[in-house]
Amino acid sequence: MDDMTFASVTSLLTTYGMSVLGGIVILIVGWLIAGWAARWAARTLKRVKTVDDMLAGFLSNMVKYAILAVTVLAVLSRFGVQTASLIAIFGAAGLAIGLALQGTLSQLAAGVMLLLFRPFKVGDYIDAGGTAGSVKAVGLFTTELATPDNVQIIVPNGDVWGATLRNYSFHPTRRVDFLLGIGYGDSIDAAMQAITEVIHADPRCHAEPAPQIVVGDLADSAVNIIVRVWTDSGDYWGLKFDLTKRFKEAFDAKGISIPFPQRDIHVHQIPA
Repeated sequence: MDDMTFASVTSLLTTYGMSVLGGIVILIVGWLIAGWAARWAARTLKRVKTVDDMLAGFLSNMVKYAILAVTVLAVLSRFGVQTASLIAIFGAAGLAIGLALQGTLSQLAAGVMLLLFRPFKVGDYIDAGGTAGSVKAVGLFTTELATPDNVQIIVPNGDVWGATLRNYSFHPTRRVDFLLGIGYGDSIDAAMQAITEVIHADPRCHAEPAPQIVVGDLADSAVNIIVRVWTDSGDYWGLKFDLTKRFKEAFDAKGISIPFPQRDIHVHQIPA
């Protein structure tokens, strides 16, 4: 009896011992390969300028977990488990989870696209679908903005990626536009000369492209002069505020009026 029991145990160990040992070897090798592949993917992605560090980490982890999943399936197959049915179950569960989290997954997909194509970077001032502010952080699910008065705005990445995006900081230069009205009795040439002097006196105004000073239209109450000046993107608002003040001061110094809107009213008396 003892000899039969020993023989049964020996046969059991011989049959399943090699499977257990093989499974352990597959797990160890798969784990090592997954770690090496994740590090290789991270190093490779970081060399690509358009790939953000967060996106590189996310994609490298995806590579690692994909290899580990294949390793687990290989170990189960080693023990005779029908992996085809498991894959079908996992596929159905993944589909159910995907349908339940489709909103979250769409935000994740949009975040990956933003981090991959990088239409803007941290510090840029953008307008995404009517929401404007300076970019503070870009994550996989949301983008953090700060308004000029320092109010935090958290925007889902799907709203950023799926809407019209305006990046005011993308180009190194921007054009500042002014619309100045003068009276019909004032000299247009004198007004243009005063505007030119103000522009040339400010070093923030670029010589190229050359400033543009033209008569826009003859409005109801004023002759409108259009002024277009190019400057560095970082100087846009400072230059706009300063030149608006100096144009008014220059007009006052030369006696050029900025008329108020006016209407001529004719009163007709009807006899009783």
